[in-house]
Amino acid sequence: MGIALIWSIITILVRWIFSKRRGAISYDSSDQTALYIRMLDVRVRSQVGFEPERRGSHPYLGVDFRTLHSRAESAGSIPARRIRRLFSFQRHLLSSRLLRGAPHLNPLHILDEDYCGQAKCMLEKVGSWNFDIFLFDRLTNGNSLVFLTFHLLSQYGLIELFQLDMVKVRRFLVLVQEDYHNQNPYHNAVHAADVTQAMHCYLREPKLAQSLTSFDILLGLLAAATHDLDHPGVNQPFLIKTNHYLAALYRNTSVLENHHWRSAVGLLRETELFSHLPAEDSLSIERQLGSLILATDISRQNEYLSRFRTHLDENDLNLGNASHRHFVLQMALKCADICNPCRPWELSKQWSEKVTEEFFHQGDIEKKLKLEISPLCDSEANTIASVQIGFMTYVVEPLFAEWARFSDTRLSQTMLGHLGLNKASWSTMEPEASGSSEDGESDPARSSEEPSSRALTQGSPES
Repeated sequence: MGIALIWSIITILVRWIFSKRRGAISYDSSDQTALYIRMLDVRVRSQVGFEPERRGSHPYLGVDFRTLHSRAESAGSIPARRIRRLFSFQRHLLSSRLLRGAPHLNPLHILDEDYCGQAKCMLEKVGSWNFDIFLFDRLTNGNSLVFLTFHLLSQYGLIELFQLDMVKVRRFLVLVQEDYHNQNPYHNAVHAADVTQAMHCYLREPKLAQSLTSFDILLGLLAAATHDLDHPGVNQPFLIKTNHYLAALYRNTSVLENHHWRSAVGLLRETELFSHLPAEDSLSIERQLGSLILATDISRQNEYLSRFRTHLDENDLNLGNASHRHFVLQMALKCADICNPCRPWELSKQWSEKVTEEFFHQGDIEKKLKLEISPLCDSEANTIASVQIGFMTYVVEPLFAEWARFSDTRLSQTMLGHLGLNKASWSTMEPEASGSSEDGESDPARSSEEPSSRALTQGSPES
């Protein structure tokens, strides 16, 4: 009895300690954010040896999706990386001119000492569409999302304008980066950094640069950085058919996007990034951030695209109208999220391989669990080339064609040019990859056309 009592006390104490990290908002059944943050406590406790709570009796609810794409290196390298980042953060705190009593008007040097020369040189060209996020991530020791986002917030003058505490900004970005699963081949912090850089490119386009407010820019950058926060490496259909608790929590509707949004809200509240603003303004930021992130739901692609096309046909987009500006931000984020096929081939090919690897991993898991394999997730029935050709044809081309109508600039033409060249490059690989027979029974061109747009949309790795 004594041992059992002591163990119960220890368990309660550990749960209380970790509730300070993920359960800072007390449970209230009427507050969905609070409910969500309390549920996240399960994930944290699982990292220190506690078994995830069972929700019902379904056998798949105990699956830890964070380990689905784990590599052999993960056991030792992840703690070491986190320690390096912690030391880096402490070094910034100690060396910050702000903490040495420098005037608040000179706040933007907190990261200077940690920039190596090459990374700093790259940031000077952060608006280039050829920006190599993979190289930048290596130069920053895996901290591309933190450094790039902080740099952009500084470059736009948002830290000073909104009187943000640099220590809170830094802590928020570090927590955001840590909440991405770097075991995922595609949906990781590097992808988030890439989307943030693309969003920056779009924000600089003439129509947007002349119309967007600083508040719009702040929302756009934050949404880009957090749009896939805590992505489990599997798509919504997988979560639904395994009866995962997130699917139940969000009633099978935009499950991942709601999850990303609520994760971002949790970190904003935890770090108190906007605690100095009136409560109404903070809530407005959270709501509009959610509206942007929810727009990245690929299953609603046709809905947003039809609305965008109607606006362009009727020529009634008024960027002086706040709701119209917000809609354009939604479309910009959607473009940034799936812009990989529009990058130069060297970059685009790497992203294509990573997203297909993650897709095929899901198919392997579905086979192992004896589930129906999701569209395009079967590595035996699909190739990287066939998946990419279908994705470009049915999802990417229609979106970027309309974006080019809205913003007919050199960047838009460059993106469409890369898209055409990349699609042609994949097409040349498809006959070899598909193993076409000598008698001509297999037609690669026809096979690339076979998947319906509905199947691609629902089965997309972006879902």
